[in-house]
Amino acid sequence: MSVGLVIVSHSAKLAEGVVELAREMGGEDVAIEAAGGMADPPGAIGTDAMVVMEAIERASSDDGVLVLMDLGSAVMSAEMAAEMVEGTEVLLCEAPLVEGAVAAAARARTG
Repeated sequence: MSVGLVIVSHSAKLAEGVVELAREMGGEDVAIEAAGGMADPPGAIGTDAMVVMEAIERASSDDGVLVLMDLGSAVMSAEMAAEMVEGTEVLLCEAPLVEGAVAAAARARTG
C-alpha cells in the first residue's frame, strides 16, 4: 500500500483534472482523490473542509495521506479537515499543485 493523495482546489474541475494527470503517473493502485469546490451548492467555486475531509477518508491508507492545495483558503480548509480526521496521518503540502501532484503520484507508485 502507498500513501494516498488528495488534491484541494477552489475549482472542482481543476481538482479533477489534476487527479486525472496525476493518475497517469501513479497508476490505478494509488488512491488519488479530488476535493474541489463547495458542497453547497455542489461544485461552486471555493473550498469546503467537509469535502476535503471526505476525500481524505477515501484516500486513507496505512501510510497516511498527502494533501496538496492550490490557494489561500484551500490551506485553511485542509487544516480544518486534517484536524477532523481520526486515525490517519495527514501531511499538508503547499507544493505547486500540478507538479507536486504528478511527482507525489509517481513516488507513491514506487512505494
